[in-house]
Amino acid sequence: MPSHPTLGSRDEYERRLWKPIAATTVLIGTPTYLYYRYNKPQTFDLRIKILGADGAPVMTTKTFPLLSLPVVDERLNANAKSDTITRPGGLTWKYSTASVAANEPLEDAHAEAIIAREPSDPKGPGDWLFFAVMDGHGGPHTSRLLSNTLIHAVVLQLATLIHGSPGSMFSKPGVQNPQTISSVIQSAFTKLDEELINAPLKVLANNIDKESLKNKIIPDLSEHPLALPMMHPAVSGSCALMAVFDTAQRDLYVACSGDSRAVAGIWEESADGTGSWRVEVLSDDQTGRNPNELKRIQSEHPQDEAEHVIRAGRVLGGLEPTRAFGDARYKWPREVQDVLSQAFMVGNNQPLRPAPAALKTPPYVTATPVITHRKFSFDDGSSETSKLGPRFIVLATDGLWDKLSSEEVVALVGGHLKGLRGTVSKTKLQTLVPTSSGSPTVEGKDKIRGNVEGSWSFGDDDLSVHLIRNAFGGSDAFALRKLMSIPSPFARRYRDDTTVSVVWWDEQDNSPKTVEFKAKL
Repeated sequence: MPSHPTLGSRDEYERRLWKPIAATTVLIGTPTYLYYRYNKPQTFDLRIKILGADGAPVMTTKTFPLLSLPVVDERLNANAKSDTITRPGGLTWKYSTASVAANEPLEDAHAEAIIAREPSDPKGPGDWLFFAVMDGHGGPHTSRLLSNTLIHAVVLQLATLIHGSPGSMFSKPGVQNPQTISSVIQSAFTKLDEELINAPLKVLANNIDKESLKNKIIPDLSEHPLALPMMHPAVSGSCALMAVFDTAQRDLYVACSGDSRAVAGIWEESADGTGSWRVEVLSDDQTGRNPNELKRIQSEHPQDEAEHVIRAGRVLGGLEPTRAFGDARYKWPREVQDVLSQAFMVGNNQPLRPAPAALKTPPYVTATPVITHRKFSFDDGSSETSKLGPRFIVLATDGLWDKLSSEEVVALVGGHLKGLRGTVSKTKLQTLVPTSSGSPTVEGKDKIRGNVEGSWSFGDDDLSVHLIRNAFGGSDAFALRKLMSIPSPFARRYRDDTTVSVVWWDEQDNSPKTVEFKAKL
């Protein structure tokens, strides 16, 4: 019977164990051995779904390399940017933005702009500030287009309201109040999507002669220079979330189309010097699981479709957000989809997918946003003992909200702004950074949030990176490395593309740079 080391012979056993290793170091050299010992590649196994030989999905185990923490840090910060700008009137604006991809390429996008009011504007002086995040799906085409056009579309509509335009709904300068401005922002979203969806139909109409139309002959327009640049943004889709700040009237507008979310944190100091961060949710997650969205969509279609327009929380059982740009397969009639596929896509070897089986009375999806209005102060006048302090807004695609609650996000940003650094347990943060409830969160889907145990990390300078790191693992370096190491397309099962923008402001700090803008509105 072979003998096994006892507790008493542990030292002797370890000496015997290290003899062959010591001999090996003589052969390969001590530096080489130490390099291998401490730098050997690390891996992890993951259950993934692949297509089997018969085309059916099967589960299998695949081994992936584990990224080092420095590489993870580099990827978290790769798309991060931040700035601080002081404008006339004592307003200092600070913002940060970061994105981390799960898809390849990244399907999220974002945009920012600051535009000064014209001297002739009766509400001036002041600025319009725009911050937007776009959550693309089915490709990056729609979100990328929106990042270049959505703010411009809103600016043009606002300019029409402010200055008037012959032939428009405001032939003369209109009244600037929360109702008219909300309506203008809403109209800009809706009109831009109409342009996006109708563009292929206009090109087709301009390139088909009467004889072909009479005989129902579909021309091959696959070589048309606009074929793919026009069809891709219409067929793929994107949610859009925009915050519009009107500094002249101290108004904030949040426009939401889809399941991205905007959350504000407002520091309220009590008379005794203590305080808490009030959590104000400024948008609802617009999916089929939102009772208001379910009711709206059912009311827009015949009664016999009531049980089928939303299935498993998704539009016609497929698309999760109920409001989005693009997504033409839920907006075009079936016959139109067939014609446009034949005209533009078949010749490019990219035929459109068949229309959803339950498609009967489109459109089922709209880009028209829900608008929320607040004053900068977020003071509803209900408290006489509170003194308002710092305020911030977080705009993020659903990749963040899949992992973190609105309250957690406000506490993480509030703690960062208050100077917390290092590792803080999740239970301790609730004491260090207390939060109170303002407007509630309307959850739009099943969440896959992590454990309530564990710790948060307060080590990043950039606020947006700080939020993404904590969404993906916080102070648990191994969990963070593992999640960030999963490559596309497998990563999408465990995390989504995630884009975060944080905006915070101070109405008294005049220290940073003052910037003059050439753009006027």
